[in-house]
Amino acid sequence: MDDHGVTAFRLDVPQEELDDLDARLRRTRWPDGLDGVGRAYGMPPAEMRELVRYWREEYDWRAAEARLNEWPQYTTVIDGARVHFAHVRSPEPDALPLLMTHGWPGSFVEFLEVAGPLTDPRAYGGDPRDAFHLVLPSIPGFGPSGPTTEAGWEFKRVARAFGVLMERLGYDAYGVQGGDWGAAVSRELGRIRPGNVVGVHLNLLPGAGATAEPGEAELAALEPAERERTLASWERYRVWARERQGYADIQATRPQTLAYGLNDSPAGLLAWIGEKFTEWSDPRTPVDRDQMLTNVTLYWLTGTAGSAARIYYERAHADYHGRPPEVSHTPTALADFPRDNFVPLRHIAERTDRIVRWTSYDRGGHFPAMEVPELLVEDVRTFFGSFREGVTSG
Repeated sequence: MDDHGVTAFRLDVPQEELDDLDARLRRTRWPDGLDGVGRAYGMPPAEMRELVRYWREEYDWRAAEARLNEWPQYTTVIDGARVHFAHVRSPEPDALPLLMTHGWPGSFVEFLEVAGPLTDPRAYGGDPRDAFHLVLPSIPGFGPSGPTTEAGWEFKRVARAFGVLMERLGYDAYGVQGGDWGAAVSRELGRIRPGNVVGVHLNLLPGAGATAEPGEAELAALEPAERERTLASWERYRVWARERQGYADIQATRPQTLAYGLNDSPAGLLAWIGEKFTEWSDPRTPVDRDQMLTNVTLYWLTGTAGSAARIYYERAHADYHGRPPEVSHTPTALADFPRDNFVPLRHIAERTDRIVRWTSYDRGGHFPAMEVPELLVEDVRTFFGSFREGVTSG
């Protein structure tokens, strides 16, 4: 069925593709590894062998596929690219439209545990006035929105495309939410469409951490708590740049070379992505193994590890790269989770963003929708509660 360029979509992977995945996992050619080095050199061999075994013998793609297909899904073409999205409407007629955007190495799968409470709070013991109509797109190049067939799909182009998507769905006023690349897309959409976006909710704020050693004058001007956060932010960034930045540098410079290995070896893809879900989450709130494998399997079955990686290249080679973020006047909230990759700083964020809510939590990491869905849901509900009056749901 086609309606104004929007076509119904279902995940329906041929069995032969799953059989091929099983055969490739069974024939994994294992590298050597060093004893007693932990995770210093990357994914430990014993951990990888167990993950591959579980993926082959216990993980159930068909169950995940069926669960994802409970969401109405569609595709449409915007700016020459196929854009896949789930559109989960609330049973509450006055629900607020909310666009939620995933990051890397995630997908729209990230939102499995938050979609129900956000769209139907009444069914989860919440207030029906907190309901949302959810639009959950796949970034062009990722999963069912990929692979892309032309260069230039950096986050600003994605934001423009998602603005068109919301127009196409009939939403004139809506909220946006995201983390990782989804944060960059959401912030940009709020900046370029302030007449449509009522509020921007982020669980990562691009450019708000310390990327240079703070000087004495800068520190002296801060309140004690912000001074401590600034030092912590700089230290975490130093560790990141020294130990964890390599994946981004490769994807920003040679994504095509990387793609040959990731597209040919499911074990290689699992190591590349699974490492991030482990290291970037709070060990007290680990990402569910099956949900992580659903993300990895989606990359594998759609053949989009390479095209998803290109978003790093496109940003690094865009004319705006290296410049300060452009100012956004749209009301913005940050949910600050302690084990995310960077420590955000409010005094930096307020130079370019209209921060109206900043909440720091005591647990959670880079993937809050998967790690601490109840905290993210409550923060989103609270922030958008003041923006509902006068918003039509389309």
